[in-house]
Amino acid sequence: MIIDLIEAAARHLFQAAQAGERGVPLPDDIAPADVEAAYQVQDRLQALWIEAGAGEIAGWKVALTSKVMQELVGVSQPCEGAIFANRVHHGAARLSHGSFVNIGVESEIAVRLACDLPPADGPYDQDNIRRGVAACMAAIEIVEDRAIDYSLIDAPLLIADNSFNAGCVLGEPVTEWRNLDLSALAGRMLINGEVVGRGVGGDVLGHPLVPLAWLANNLNQRGTMLHADDVVLTGSIVATKWLQPGDNMVTEVDGLGRASLSVT
Repeated sequence: MIIDLIEAAARHLFQAAQAGERGVPLPDDIAPADVEAAYQVQDRLQALWIEAGAGEIAGWKVALTSKVMQELVGVSQPCEGAIFANRVHHGAARLSHGSFVNIGVESEIAVRLACDLPPADGPYDQDNIRRGVAACMAAIEIVEDRAIDYSLIDAPLLIADNSFNAGCVLGEPVTEWRNLDLSALAGRMLINGEVVGRGVGGDVLGHPLVPLAWLANNLNQRGTMLHADDVVLTGSIVATKWLQPGDNMVTEVDGLGRASLSVT
């Protein structure tokens, strides 16, 4: 019966997204009751997206790692979601506004992993996970919340729906990052040349490697792990903004470069 409910919830979310329907909470009879059940729904939803051609899992996002994002969504704990290979863009991306119900963007510091992070080497923390980071970069997370009313969101719903990830845009990787104080790096989001938000690396749980360690441990607890070459988005330092046709959005992070997204 539990397996049936997980399947029903995952298919409901998948079919609603494919149909371009406005986001609403899951029906009460199939909504996951807790975080554990929500991750089971997420796992199944990810499999459905892979079967539909989204590509294999190329990395992960950590959601709600900053105060501004927790306040925006009204959820006080980090969450994870997968990033699919066919939704990873590099440098300056261009996407169609019509491909989304409500395209949002976030400004982040991303990392690319040098090695697998198995349970045997954990638990991970800000210090011991450094060896696993090959490069850091400025990044944009692409969010598809399907225009849901944020007052209706709870942690299980966000998790079940893959934490609303719809891809990312990655800047040039910086391999000489170890001499940078990632927590002090200033970043900003610009839309059509105007700065619309600012933050620093330390806005995400105090340091970008803290959410990375949280993710590694959470995946290990769920029976899987981060892999070499995975990309991880460590959380937005700026509250989500939503784009309209013709908008150009840029993430800049001092010392780590920039990434941009144009919406047509």
